[in-house]
Amino acid sequence: MNFAKRHFFLAAAVGLVVLMVLAVLVRALLGGGDDKGGGPGGPGGPGGGRAQTVQVVAVAERAFVNQIQALGVARGRRSVDITSSTTELITRVLFSDGQAVRVGAPLVELQAREEDAGIVTARANLAQAQRDYDRWRDLANRGVAPRVQAEQAESALATAQASLEAAQARRGDRVIRAPFSGIIGLSTVTPGTLVNPGSTIATLDDISVIRVDFPVPERYLSLVRTGTPIIATADALPGETFQGSIALIDTRVDQTTRAVTARAEFANAGGRLRPGMSIRVRVQEGRRHALAAPEAAVLFEGDQAFVYRAVSSGDETQAQRVVVETGAVEGGFIEILSGVSVGDQIIAGGLNRLQPGAPVRVEGQGEGQGQGQGGSGRREGARP
Repeated sequence: MNFAKRHFFLAAAVGLVVLMVLAVLVRALLGGGDDKGGGPGGPGGPGGGRAQTVQVVAVAERAFVNQIQALGVARGRRSVDITSSTTELITRVLFSDGQAVRVGAPLVELQAREEDAGIVTARANLAQAQRDYDRWRDLANRGVAPRVQAEQAESALATAQASLEAAQARRGDRVIRAPFSGIIGLSTVTPGTLVNPGSTIATLDDISVIRVDFPVPERYLSLVRTGTPIIATADALPGETFQGSIALIDTRVDQTTRAVTARAEFANAGGRLRPGMSIRVRVQEGRRHALAAPEAAVLFEGDQAFVYRAVSSGDETQAQRVVVETGAVEGGFIEILSGVSVGDQIIAGGLNRLQPGAPVRVEGQGEGQGQGQGGSGRREGARP
């Protein structure tokens, strides 16, 4: 008897739990239509509950400056590392660090004992050859000696003269001179330093004019030419600008970057610019009008750029992905070269997780707005 009662109460409890579960499910199903806007006619009607709210702008023309910006590295008009062509000890250092030197000025003298001895020997040989020539010439003129002997003595004299000049040239190689006028950089050599071929003794830079090589995209080749004015700034000298011009444009376009190298020159009378500085150059050539879109509206995926265009499809508005070709970036807008037309409504806000073909709801477009006001999705002041 007790066993039957226990089973009866257990079955009743299980049945009660099942009824409670069914009641919750029925209430959930029937209560879904009571949510705000859940009716067919409310904002949450067909497609409304899953539409993403976005902001749109109309594509329009905007003025752009024909401007080329690039980054380059400053170089002196002429720069060289002073080196030795032989292994030898330095006997004299004839410059100071940071000194301005003229072309041909002696900078370093190397040990030259053998060369000095060679000059002494060559001079002695020349003197002897001169005496021999004078004697044989006098004898030949008096008819005592054959003329051929005097000619041989003259040849020996010329050979001795050439030997002396060669010895003096070898001695001159032991003095290293400035190949052009410029400024000596920092150096660590002193008398007694052993230098080897290729080792740097000092640096010499002509910084009266600074050169900057920078790339110019091939589509801008028609805008730049020799003599085009150019403006430069240096990260190390904030607030300062330098005026220069394009001195030379390379003859070839790089096949990988599709750019040509241009060389700009800037007068550097005050020596403010130094070789190795990072230089930002800017070329401005007039203004043009082109289609533009806010930077926030243009998305990039690899090398491809695209926008989402708001397109009406029946009773709803969908996001249509459109591939575009972009150009210059200026003032928060991106130049659109192709892909959209004037007046196209593109999505500029609410792009997070937006997918092609997804339904969207334009912000500010309410139920009571007609097509003339909200149907196009245009916002006042949204033109670039």
